[in-house]
Amino acid sequence: MFVSVAVLIRIISNSLSNVYQKQLAQDGFNPSFINFVMYTGLTLLMLPVTCQINFINLSFVCWGAAILGGLFGALGNSYLVKALKNGELSVLGPINAYKSVVAMIIGIFLLKEIPSAYGIMAIFLIIAGSYFVFDTQEEGFSFKLLKRADIRYRIYALIFTAIEAVFIKEVINNSDIVTSFILWSFFGMLFTGIIVLKSGGIKSISPKTVWLKLLVIILLMGVMQFSTNYVFSHIQVSYGLAFFQLSALLSVIFGWKYFNEAHILKKLIGTVVMITGAVLLILA
Repeated sequence: MFVSVAVLIRIISNSLSNVYQKQLAQDGFNPSFINFVMYTGLTLLMLPVTCQINFINLSFVCWGAAILGGLFGALGNSYLVKALKNGELSVLGPINAYKSVVAMIIGIFLLKEIPSAYGIMAIFLIIAGSYFVFDTQEEGFSFKLLKRADIRYRIYALIFTAIEAVFIKEVINNSDIVTSFILWSFFGMLFTGIIVLKSGGIKSISPKTVWLKLLVIILLMGVMQFSTNYVFSHIQVSYGLAFFQLSALLSVIFGWKYFNEAHILKKLIGTVVMITGAVLLILA
């Protein structure tokens, strides 16, 4: 019951945060800078809790996973906002379905998580639904899509964040969901800060509306990641990521409502197919 609630919270918070990230990116803000502010805000908010945790007792495995998770998370989230800047939310959202496959493959080798036959069938059904979404694009469901920067960035993002998810699970296995959240925020801030400095993407912020959007992103991403950690602490990574694909439905709706994106009906059909796969996975 609690896992289902956490999945729902994660889906809503993630989809809403993508809307605000896309709006700020379209306003000219460096995607890495947006993420740096997000990670920094969460790190500062968690300081009272951080002071009560004995990090010395954490194993080398835990620290290693936290560092690598922070690196891949920083890269993944930066590419995600880059993709959102110019791409359609209703297309980029469903692409994330491929993350569960990447995480499943990585999880098999690193976490020894072996999916069932129904689990594999459900994951492939989720991917098959993306055909309808891609078919709304000029390039159709073909390799020509890879020539588009927004599609490539979204694929990079899902690969990096899928790897990140496996390391987050490893940190949770060797600590707890709160410690994992704190380490995720800190190392995300560290590596994203390095990316920002190298790209020269620091930008002054003055309008109150921008600060408000950044604050909303911080809160939404905080809720998203904590609920993600809770889900990962109870089920396999590949299954958890498959459940999260339900957010594709909200991505299509938000893309239509906030950015006037077209071909919504066909995209919704593809999304329903993906949700069917997720339901099969739950029943399995």
